[in-house]
Formats: sequence, C-alpha cells, structure tokens
Amino acid sequence: MSYDPGALDAALAAAVGDDRALIADLRVAFLESAARQVDLLGRARCDANWTLAAWRLKGLAASFGLTTLMALADEAAQAAPGDPRALRRLRTALAGLEQAIPHD
Repeated sequence: MSYDPGALDAALAAAVGDDRALIADLRVAFLESAARQVDLLGRARCDANWTLAAWRLKGLAASFGLTTLMALADEAAQAAPGDPRALRRLRTALAGLEQAIPHD
C-alpha cells in the first residue's frame, strides 16, 4: 500500500502558499485529526458511531487528496464496528504518512 504525503503537502501549499511553518502546523493538525477519528473508530461500539467516524476520516482524507486513506476509510465504513483488520490498516496508513512526511 502506498502513502502519498506529496498530496497532503501540495494541498496545504495550495491553501497557504509557501509558508513552511504554517504548512508544518497544518500537517500536524491533519495527522492529529485523522488519528482522533481512528481512535473514535477503535472505541465505537455501534454501527452509527463507527460509520460516522469512518465518514469523517474519509472526508478529511478527501480534503487533502489522500486517496489511499479515503479508500481505507470507505472500507472501514462498510465493515462491522471494531473490525480489527480495518483498524490495523488505518493505523498502518497513518503511521506510513507520518513517517513519510518530512519533519522540519
């Protein structure tokens, strides 16, 4: 599975220009928000909470053109609450994004 941190950086640069400090701050905010949704997925015990967290994650990923993360969130939305495979894949994707993104 590939992770495209370039799409995230391109979306951030398009929004704020060449302000490297602001891009770095927004990158951190994105990763924290995505991690929060995955955490909510991990704690969801009903279909509604599970689906809502998956859709929020998918929307967040879509906002930045992260198609792999979008697809994984979509798969999670179709899975049963607490699906360990879906959670593992999402956590792996976020870890891959975090490692692939340069830390200024």
